[in-house]
Amino acid sequence: MISGFTQIVRRDLRLASRQGMDNVMVVVFFVIAVVLFPFGVGPEPNILARISAGVIWVAALLASMLSLERLFQADYEDGSLELLALQPMALEIVVLGKVTAHWLTTGLPLIAAAPLLAVLLNMETQGFLILIGALLVGTPTLSLIGAVGAALVLGSRRGGVLLSLLILPLYIPVLIFGVSAVDAAITGFTFKPQLLILGAFMIGSLALCPWASAGALKQAIE
Repeated sequence: MISGFTQIVRRDLRLASRQGMDNVMVVVFFVIAVVLFPFGVGPEPNILARISAGVIWVAALLASMLSLERLFQADYEDGSLELLALQPMALEIVVLGKVTAHWLTTGLPLIAAAPLLAVLLNMETQGFLILIGALLVGTPTLSLIGAVGAALVLGSRRGGVLLSLLILPLYIPVLIFGVSAVDAAITGFTFKPQLLILGAFMIGSLALCPWASAGALKQAIE
């Protein structure tokens, strides 16, 4: 099981490295979306500091959605998904491996870029580590939930629009507690409850989303 999971991750990472511009565009979108906010709301430092956590989280959420439609699409179109489904390895492990590769190529670069953008938005230094910690816990949940949506719209026309409608409402709790954790750290309140809730979301998604995604993929293949 572990070797099969590792092989799937390595395979998807190799494929992602051949399509490097797609992953770069995710980070570029993230940076541009955050940079545009000072132009829209003005350069007032106090205003930017107050909205910094929300801006970064919303931009990260939207950026992570850019590559979700392609999570299973290429394998579905070239027949690789059917071969993966016929292997002795459980399809849930395949889904988990692909989600892990997706997070490594999209979520991790977004987390690396977040502190620099926090400086741009004049975020208080107390919120930096909590922002990184909340993103580390929250972005895997976004990838796991997004995998369910990507599997459900697989093979459908205008899948990107349907995908957004399906998963955006499910992203809202992660967004709320992610922003709340950073705001609590900046204002001097405890942030542990928010991080624990984000951790609970991640564990729950890890337990449920691979099975839901695998069921949707089997339906799409049939």
